[in-house]
Parts: sequence; structure tokens; C-alpha cells
Amino acid sequence: MADRLFNRLLALRTEQGLTQAALAELVGVSRKTINTVENGVFVPSTTLALKLARALGQPVEALFSLTSDD
Repeated sequence: MADRLFNRLLALRTEQGLTQAALAELVGVSRKTINTVENGVFVPSTTLALKLARALGQPVEALFSLTSDD
């Protein structure tokens, strides 16, 4: 039973009318980085997770949570 990181980045980003490129610029990463985080390919560092939360005006727990694979 492994835990996986679930994220709501895509939903929260689109609710705010931001493109991947716009959000990437706000937090200082590439658009590809935002894409890979949204698709669960890349697990962001704590620093990036906090920057994303701040850019979206949300607590980090609103963006990311752990789910079980059972």
C-alpha cells in the first residue's frame, strides 16, 4: 500500500483563469514544469508547492493531498 500525491493544481489554476505559462511565470518555473506537476509526473519540492499555493491564494493543503493505492 503506497501513498501517492494527488493535486488540484489544474482545477484551481483554471478556476482563476490562468494559463500554465502565466502560473509558471508567477512562480519562476517553466510551463512544462507546471504541466508535469498537474499530470502527476513530477512531485514538486516543498518550496515550489508553497509558491504555487501562494500564487493561487490557497493553503498548500488545498492543492496537494496524499491518497492510498489500495
